[in-house]
Formats: sequence, structure tokens, C-alpha cells
Amino acid sequence: MEQSTRRFIVFGKVQGVFFRQSTRLEALRLGIRGIARNLSDGSVEVLAQGEASQLHALRLWLQQGPAHARVEEVRETAVDEADAVPGGFVTL
Repeated sequence: MEQSTRRFIVFGKVQGVFFRQSTRLEALRLGIRGIARNLSDGSVEVLAQGEASQLHALRLWLQQGPAHARVEEVRETAVDEADAVPGGFVTL
């Protein structure tokens, strides 16, 4: 299957609620590699690489997030920089 890379920006109450680590665990469960990091505006950026079905499943999960998160919006864009994605899944 063909791999693609997507950037998700998650808005709402997504910092300080175990969002990045929970995203990491879900991504690893789905077989996705990438990065989750806090942004200065209070959102979380997720750069993810995987098959279309895996990325779709991650997006559905991001729309809910972990128990204490309150996701208001998820924006998704395609990314050409596949080499920017590390092996595994890391949080910054």
C-alpha cells in the first residue's frame, strides 16, 4: 500500500490533558509513524505517515482525543516532506 504524510492541527483543550502521549499510543497501535508537538497558540500539531486507512483512523481518533481533552476542530493538510517524519512516533 502507498504511504502518505498528513499534518493535523488540533484545536481546543488539547494541552495539559495527556493529548500528545495518547496520540503517540494510538498512532503506534495503528502502525503510524510521526510526531506530536504542542504549538504556541495552544493547539497540537500531529505529523503522521501511513496508509490512507491508518491516517483516516487517526483523524477519527484525533476528533475525540483522550478523556480530558475537548477537541473543537481538526485541520488536515497533505505534506510532501516525508523525510521529515522520524521512525516510530515521538512527542516533542
